[in-house]
Amino acid sequence: MTAYAALLRGVNVGGRAKLPMADLRAVLTGLGYADVRTLLQSGNAVLSTDASAEVVERAVEEALLAEIGLKTRCLVRTGDELRAVLAASPFPEADDGSKMVAAFVSSVPDAPEFDPVTIDPERVRVGDRVIYQWCPDGISNSPLVVPVVEKKWGVAVTARNFNTVTKLAALL
Repeated sequence: MTAYAALLRGVNVGGRAKLPMADLRAVLTGLGYADVRTLLQSGNAVLSTDASAEVVERAVEEALLAEIGLKTRCLVRTGDELRAVLAASPFPEADDGSKMVAAFVSSVPDAPEFDPVTIDPERVRVGDRVIYQWCPDGISNSPLVVPVVEKKWGVAVTARNFNTVTKLAALL
């Protein structure tokens, strides 16, 4: 069995896409996944299954829509993948995990581009299916990459601060 972190896009953020974590656990357990646990109230779960990451992503999205009426994207990563994201941070000066963002993407184009007016290229780097963003003035005071990347690249994106990524990696 493989242990995965399931990262839901835009759940319980700003009063929209409300999803009690007990409901998320019930959906995941109903799909036959083992070792289901949630972290925080923002659509983070860990689970174990023999299914591939792609199968888990589709199954979770379809089940949430069918059972709860919630249309959202799901991206999954293994514990090793989360630990690799943390280890590969291109911003060693970012020692506060609450000011460092990992925006997980479904895929990265061959030649990824950012609009330098919208995104500060000195504080954003593209990694392996992740975009790193350092927000030294705080996440709420920084232009987040998620909406820009979703629109420009046409991919699914969901972001977590490094504190959350660290906790998820520890659960896996």
